[in-house]
Amino acid sequence: MIDKLSWMTIYPEVVLLIMTCVIALLDLASTSPRRTGTYILTLLTLAIVAVLTGFNASLGKTIYGFGGMVVSDPMGNWLKCFATLALMVTLVYGRPYAGDRGMLQGGELFTMSLLALLGMFVMMSGSNFLLIYLGLELLTLSSYALVALRRDNAVASEAAMKYFVLGAMASGFLLYGLSMMYGATGSLDINEVFKAIASRQVNHQVLVFGLVFIVAGLAFKVGAAPFHMWVPDVYQGAPTAITLMIGAAPELAAFAIIIRLLVEGLLPLAIDWQQMLALLAIASLLVGNLAAIAQTNLKRMLAYSTIAQMGFMLLGLVAGVVNGNTYNAQFAYSAAMFYIITYVLTTLASFGIILLLAREGFESEEITDLAGLNQRSPLYAGVMAIAMFSLAGIPPLVGFYAKLAVLQALIASGQGLYIGLAVFAVVMSLIGAFYYIRVVKVMYFDAPVTASTVSAPRDVRTVLTLNGALILILGILPGGLMTLCANAIVATLAT
Repeated sequence: MIDKLSWMTIYPEVVLLIMTCVIALLDLASTSPRRTGTYILTLLTLAIVAVLTGFNASLGKTIYGFGGMVVSDPMGNWLKCFATLALMVTLVYGRPYAGDRGMLQGGELFTMSLLALLGMFVMMSGSNFLLIYLGLELLTLSSYALVALRRDNAVASEAAMKYFVLGAMASGFLLYGLSMMYGATGSLDINEVFKAIASRQVNHQVLVFGLVFIVAGLAFKVGAAPFHMWVPDVYQGAPTAITLMIGAAPELAAFAIIIRLLVEGLLPLAIDWQQMLALLAIASLLVGNLAAIAQTNLKRMLAYSTIAQMGFMLLGLVAGVVNGNTYNAQFAYSAAMFYIITYVLTTLASFGIILLLAREGFESEEITDLAGLNQRSPLYAGVMAIAMFSLAGIPPLVGFYAKLAVLQALIASGQGLYIGLAVFAVVMSLIGAFYYIRVVKVMYFDAPVTASTVSAPRDVRTVLTLNGALILILGILPGGLMTLCANAIVATLAT
């Protein structure tokens, strides 16, 4: 019999699953072309789930359930809360776009996005290799369907096929690596795997061999080079609302499983996986920043920007263990968590503007489509400028503090190699500033292509304004979120 404590660990997931089924059934009777009832019910569900996970996180407790397969801890719960909020914002921004393109004829957009969120929740709660993999598959299978949602669009279908083939390969890498770990340690439980490796009675070569495949699979999920091949094509080919859906909240889930697998399970192998992550970070910063300069398509440019940003986030994970000592782990991992949360916040704003401009019957995908936006709508030009400057790491925006926190973690290690990585990251950020500032230049100094003003529904306008304001406020007052991340990481490391 399953005890009450086990159910306590998963009740947000249970609520989410039940409501997803209810929404799917009620949508069958919906006649609204815009699916207004389904949309409102979905947002209410997400709001309730966000409150539940936020409340769990604020308690600061770590609870294991179902024989140690599931863990409810502050890090996982905060990431769930932020992923839920990110999906809410995505649906607010994406609904007008989806309605104009016939993507709301059925309720699939809402039900599949809720199932994708459930997959993220399972990934974030997993304390067992099998459970993490099941959550990952639920997320990716839902994502494939969402990318292919515009059945009449050949480009979207091609993007879905590329995503599916490369995603299947990456899932195979991860599963093979996890099976190697299971074969070497005799357990699927993350805590048991940690104990087995720490005992030093397991063949080190077998562990490192499995680790290579695990890191390769994780690198694909965050879009790090050289496993980035799917990112530009899928970002460009998918409907923009779906691009935001797969480019925002899932990054939080990918970060969660990196912490679960590499930090909680494989920390005794840190000297090995930190070297791998360092190489991935260097490659991502190089490929992302240099390739983005050549792009004229805004979504493709943001795809390469994502690759570079993920490289920067990985640098935070590189400096956790120094000479076998974990004194720097708290600062390094909390800096990486802060970075991924603020990156998602900024991505929501930038794609929100693209979705807003695309409502006029054309896909606002080229950088030139933003020409003279300031003359047509100073508010939206301002939000986009804030997002671009934040991604570039310009003070006083939150992107600057996020980059600073990662650099501080690298320098605090006192290792020449890590200080060298910090210098390299700064140089790459300077190169990256070019393509972000180019977008701002086009908005403020180029002549507008059309004289029409930009209009948006009240909910979109309100959320966009709040989104832009948050990027600025968290940059000026980052202490609260940084403390939240630090406390969450401390609680995770303590268990």
